[in-house]
Amino acid sequence: MSGTWAHMTAAELGREIGTGRINPVELTEFFLDRIDSHPLAGRIYARATAARARGEAMAAAARAKAGLRKGLLDGVPVSWKDLFDTAGVATEAGSALLKGRTPERDAAVLETATLQGLVCLGKTHMSELAFSGLGLNPVTATPPCLNDERAVPGGSSSGAAASVAFGLAPAAIGSDSGGSVRIPAAWNDLVGLKTTAGSLSLQGVVPLFETLDTVGPLAHSVEDCNLLLAALSGNAAADLGGASLTGVRLAVLETLALDDVRERPAQGFEDAIRRFAKAGAQIHRIAAPEAAEAVALAGVLCPAEAYGTWNETIEAAPEKMFPRILDRFRTGGQISAVDYVAAARRLQKLRAIWAERAAGYDAVILPTSPILPPDASRLMTDDAYYVAENLLALRNTRIGNMLGLCVLTLPTSQPSCGISLMAAAGEDARLLRLGAAAERALL
Repeated sequence: MSGTWAHMTAAELGREIGTGRINPVELTEFFLDRIDSHPLAGRIYARATAARARGEAMAAAARAKAGLRKGLLDGVPVSWKDLFDTAGVATEAGSALLKGRTPERDAAVLETATLQGLVCLGKTHMSELAFSGLGLNPVTATPPCLNDERAVPGGSSSGAAASVAFGLAPAAIGSDSGGSVRIPAAWNDLVGLKTTAGSLSLQGVVPLFETLDTVGPLAHSVEDCNLLLAALSGNAAADLGGASLTGVRLAVLETLALDDVRERPAQGFEDAIRRFAKAGAQIHRIAAPEAAEAVALAGVLCPAEAYGTWNETIEAAPEKMFPRILDRFRTGGQISAVDYVAAARRLQKLRAIWAERAAGYDAVILPTSPILPPDASRLMTDDAYYVAENLLALRNTRIGNMLGLCVLTLPTSQPSCGISLMAAAGEDARLLRLGAAAERALL
């Protein structure tokens, strides 16, 4: 029976714990053994937290035996991206600049999830300081991609996605500032949720640009993402029962999001639209020039804030960084305060325009990424290829970040090709209900 545990959803494992058919201690040992023995584990996990996981699993087993489980995921192990502080365990955010950095307490979301009974398996590799959508990191490790051994896995929550896709964790917690949950989720055939900015605490999370940073889960199902969001927040999970696409109004975003979409992502997206329509959704198509303008503003706002946050640390030892990531940070030093303030003010106006345009739709849909995972070796040797692919990888996902939305990505019929559903800020629960219906239509 345990041989199937690597391929079960977190919710399925939780239900089996509830019936007594799975012991949390045995489940945790199963995943720790896989981390110890899997040939790719060193590229996925920066470090396992075996002692912590065993202690948490023993406590979960005792609660299960006493009939005192804290929720469906009590006793289920998960991985954590290596930018969430873990008390007494190094948290290095994929960077040699932070080597040996060991916090004294857990990040707030990790603390909350632990109180809800989740078991911490370990910390996963990531893009350096979270500043890339590709997942390429020659400084620490580049995790594998599920569908192409030559390709990058997507970033910056690269190891998070790989831990789930390769059966080394039932689910993972990552972060998303410009696509860092959704790109690796899409490229590894997972469900990923970009939560509304500010809805989950960033205390104890290594920052990139805090005005856009968000915490979010990567998992095998919408149900898992819903339960994980509840565990991270300490709130009740949304009710997904009875969700349907009948009469739902979905708007295909034609501005920017469909430009230069490559063949397989386009096929996956169009097939998903057909399935949604067959399930009863009304499909509309909209142009939204404010979306393109908002994405353009990312080139001002994001590097300026990132470099403002990290410049002293970076310039103390720039030789420790991957040169392409170093260059991205340093562009922020060339942006004036006047330009930054003007861009921030303009973005607020664009968000208001978008909110009015999208108000009549249940969600706006678009391909999660217009491209497939790029070749890792070529990214290391071809500067133009690296810049072009990184910008394309992030282009569609940035729309949701810049416009302040919550976004869910789902796998499509094409490997490494996702479809995203975007909803207004604060509508995470409604989006998850819609996502549950959309997920069924895609099966």
